[in-house]
Amino acid sequence: MSTPLTRDLAAFVATLSFDALPAEAVATAKLAFLDATGVMLAGKDEPCVTVLINTLEPSAGDASLFCGPQRVRAPEAAWINAVATHALDFDDTALSAHPSAVMVPAIVAEGEHLGSSGRDMICAYVAGFEVWAEIKRREAGQHHLKGWHPTGIIGAIAAAAACAYLRRLDVDQVVNALALGASQSAGITANFGTMAKPFHAGRAAHAGVLAARLAQNGMTASSDALEHAQGFLTAVSPSGQVDRVSPCEVGKNWASASIGLHIKKYPTCYCSHRPIDAMLSLREMHPEFAPDDVEEIVVSMSRRNAMVLRNARPKTGLEAKFSIEFVLSCALIVGRVGLSELDNAVVLRKDIQAMMERVRTVYDPCEDPSSGYAPFDQVAVVLRDGRTIESEPVALARGAAGAPLSDEEVRSKFLDCTSRTLDETTALGLYVRLKRLDTLDRIGAAFVEADE
Repeated sequence: MSTPLTRDLAAFVATLSFDALPAEAVATAKLAFLDATGVMLAGKDEPCVTVLINTLEPSAGDASLFCGPQRVRAPEAAWINAVATHALDFDDTALSAHPSAVMVPAIVAEGEHLGSSGRDMICAYVAGFEVWAEIKRREAGQHHLKGWHPTGIIGAIAAAAACAYLRRLDVDQVVNALALGASQSAGITANFGTMAKPFHAGRAAHAGVLAARLAQNGMTASSDALEHAQGFLTAVSPSGQVDRVSPCEVGKNWASASIGLHIKKYPTCYCSHRPIDAMLSLREMHPEFAPDDVEEIVVSMSRRNAMVLRNARPKTGLEAKFSIEFVLSCALIVGRVGLSELDNAVVLRKDIQAMMERVRTVYDPCEDPSSGYAPFDQVAVVLRDGRTIESEPVALARGAAGAPLSDEEVRSKFLDCTSRTLDETTALGLYVRLKRLDTLDRIGAAFVEADE
């Protein structure tokens, strides 16, 4: 017999208040809005965003695109801004997914439309994060292994919860919103390394806005859509080993406080970050060898992460984001893996293409069945003179919740991302507003015109 999960989650969302939030949860949400806004502005001119705008031809409305003067209807703003946020794969990760790329654009769009306060938006983010965490807690396997992209399939439900909070829906309405979000879940890992991956985040954000609006206007859905034997949990489970029985834990163990966010230092799939750290550290500790001295690069990681990094011989920047061969070759030869390196011309460089041929992956058998990660990743460089140089084992990537970036590093990333769009004075003003999001009475023009 299943637990009334959908209704329990709905009751949590409908009764949540800012005063109930742990300070750590508030800090997580504020960091999410800050980082997601920066990477959204960095990604706004990517081809996938342009294609979507040209296809949707969005109507005028009261939600802004990219913190700028153009305003469209909130569902389309959420959709387009979420695609921009995930376009560079530079947005944060948590819960084996990209929660902020989905929820921040959805919350900002509806928040502008509704005239929500900064506290409202923080509370909405925590509501969605906690719903996301509770759903993930109940799955023993890895959705990626079945081909599901968790950002798309769970993101639609979490965004529905966040938008339902903003609209102050009652319990029955939130039940319907969650169920309607579940029926819009989509996204497959076969599309990683293409424009379709950020489209998953965009569709999930749009689905959340739409689900809450439909529920408020009277559309009904199943009251046990998540926990039913043919419901969401069972339908997307890789092996059917899903928990439909245990009591709901939301509001007791705050995942947004205890888990936090992993802020990306590199604009690549997060599965590649520990090996990048390992290679850069090895390169720094051993400046005596040159790329031409390298016979082979051996990286140890989990089989699941290697599977996600599916592009062994990438030819484009998009493909390279999901290539362990590229990121290690680039880190070794260039000495960094930043936005400028995820360029087609860099990927096609002859020296990098040649080095990719020398990368070999070995699988650590001690893979965590929940996270999909090995206890640590490690890189070894085999030199032509017969020597082998090994990196230290890397258990936490730089920027992980357990190894956070400094405030200055977060600020530097934000200013670097926004420099493509905003002058420094405007960017710094936006940064300050986001840092004190909880003090803003009303959100307008995606923070740029926020009321004091």
